[in-house]
Amino acid sequence: MSGSKLTRRTLLAGMAAAPFIGGASAQGAWPNRPVRVMVPYPPAGGADTTARIIFAQVSSLLGQQFIIENRGGAGGTIGEAVVAKADPDGYTLLHDGTAFSVNASLYPNLPFDYRKDFDPVFLVSLVPNILVVTPSVPVKTVADVIAFAKAAPGGIDMASSGNGTLQHLSLEMFRHRTGVKISHVPYRGGGIALNDVIGGQVKFFFANGSSAVGLIEGGKVKAIAHTGKGRLKSLPDIPPVSDTLAGFEAYEWNGVFVPHGTPTAIVKTLNSALNGALRSASVAERFEQLNIESRQNTPEEFRVFVAEQMERWSKVVKEANIKLG
Repeated sequence: MSGSKLTRRTLLAGMAAAPFIGGASAQGAWPNRPVRVMVPYPPAGGADTTARIIFAQVSSLLGQQFIIENRGGAGGTIGEAVVAKADPDGYTLLHDGTAFSVNASLYPNLPFDYRKDFDPVFLVSLVPNILVVTPSVPVKTVADVIAFAKAAPGGIDMASSGNGTLQHLSLEMFRHRTGVKISHVPYRGGGIALNDVIGGQVKFFFANGSSAVGLIEGGKVKAIAHTGKGRLKSLPDIPPVSDTLAGFEAYEWNGVFVPHGTPTAIVKTLNSALNGALRSASVAERFEQLNIESRQNTPEEFRVFVAEQMERWSKVVKEANIKLG
């Protein structure tokens, strides 16, 4: 990605004359000590991967350590609760994912409010799902899958990475849009589900677009379509589902939030650094390898995106009557 060189001095130049509020006022320009980045999921997943890629570059730009802390469990709500109650001083960040826009519909009694307790800072990444099938299944297109499912007496079995995940919601959206019969087979993670698709125990799966690339290229699974827009750079022959089902769109996304009330100057500095990190060749090249889309954005643009995602997935959860808590 192109853009002017971003340095710590450039990012902080405008902050020297601006008074800080809250905990940052007595400490000088932010950050002047290590920053904790909460990833509310286990290591090696999509959120953890994007966090480590982009915050390594942010650390270089701002001259401080941004330390990734993984605290998984309960669909991300355990780690989210920690950040929701943290001091709004810029030293505890949340690097979250799609579940941020879904959990409020799945867990009605959470001890925090997604809309009130967090301030959006930056949309880091967008990764589409890829509809994959066991290679022996005689389908090549989305239309083929629909016809195959309608012809089968009991419909088809389709895997997900677990109840309430984006893969589950993609399945439910596909069922709702096509009217086909689908038996949901939830797994404890996408890797396990992909292994069973390879083996043919379950033959259909909306897989994460990053994790499935190697298996598709190696012929272990067959890719039918993806849930994003246009064509994927690493898999240009795969069309979007929306070519067949207009408006069908589902992304795994990751983004950065801070506790509500974090000083505006800190939010602006962090947003500028994250935009700068996206412009770096190392981040851009790694994201392209992983089918990760990204774009420059502001806190307000990210806020609008999150609100749209919440509205989209709350409808799917309601239509499918999914209940977890």
